[in-house]
Amino acid sequence: MTAQNIQTHDEPTPLGCDPADLAWVESTVKQAATSFAAGMRILPPMRRYAMYAIYAFCRVVDDIADGYEPMEQRKAALDAWHQRIAALYDHGTTQDPLDRVLLACIHFFALRQDDFHAIIDGMMMDAENTIVAPDEKTLDLYCDRVASAVGRLSVRIFGDSTEDADKVAYHLGRALQLTNILRDIAEDAARGRLYLPGDLLDRFHVPHDPIKALSAPGLQGVANILSVRALDHFRKAFITMQSCRPKAMLPARIMGASYEAVLVALRKRGWSANALHERPETSALNKVFWLTRSYRP
Repeated sequence: MTAQNIQTHDEPTPLGCDPADLAWVESTVKQAATSFAAGMRILPPMRRYAMYAIYAFCRVVDDIADGYEPMEQRKAALDAWHQRIAALYDHGTTQDPLDRVLLACIHFFALRQDDFHAIIDGMMMDAENTIVAPDEKTLDLYCDRVASAVGRLSVRIFGDSTEDADKVAYHLGRALQLTNILRDIAEDAARGRLYLPGDLLDRFHVPHDPIKALSAPGLQGVANILSVRALDHFRKAFITMQSCRPKAMLPARIMGASYEAVLVALRKRGWSANALHERPETSALNKVFWLTRSYRP
């Protein structure tokens, strides 16, 4: 496959894709009503649309995992995505706009097939079993699949495919996912999920029942330990960025600084039963402060 045979229209476009396909992935991002689209505007068009495609892919498989269909139906849908990714790499076979843009991304940025499959496997962990009080190994594997694997794809799109860039993805992915877990404890409990590790819950006498855990006094201790772990991953990610291409790391720095601000706000808010349903307050000024701080090793 070459860049020439990807492009099938007169005017050059980002990734050589049909404008309608690019519009589809962009609309998927914007419909999600997140700050992701705005954050990716700093990227040149080719990289920006590639990130839109990665986000759209993650959104699709996440929606499958979180759907209300029977478990076997969700598993089958995720298995179908394993087959679609394999078909992209093996034969260049595409079914829809997302496939076509992903195929271009795979070519232009040498994205690794294993990372796509890892993301699907992470969603399968949610689809197959409701995750409740996992052991540390399972929690780390989950974080690697649903977050660090996304990071490994992202750093290549940003412009750095070195081993150090993969280390950034390792640490930043875990930092972001632990922050998500700590932010969404109550929301996850409503879905019967509890991503906090079982050994920490036992140490602080927190029940493994997701709803009962919300009112346990020891939950604050569990969350404190996980938040320190997340802060350490942020620190290691920012340090490792010093060995990477500075321009390529800018989107990762912005994302890391934004999430670190959320984590700091969570630590300030705490994890008492009354606080769990409150969103942490993060002002624009605080985010600027953490972004500035992230440039220091």
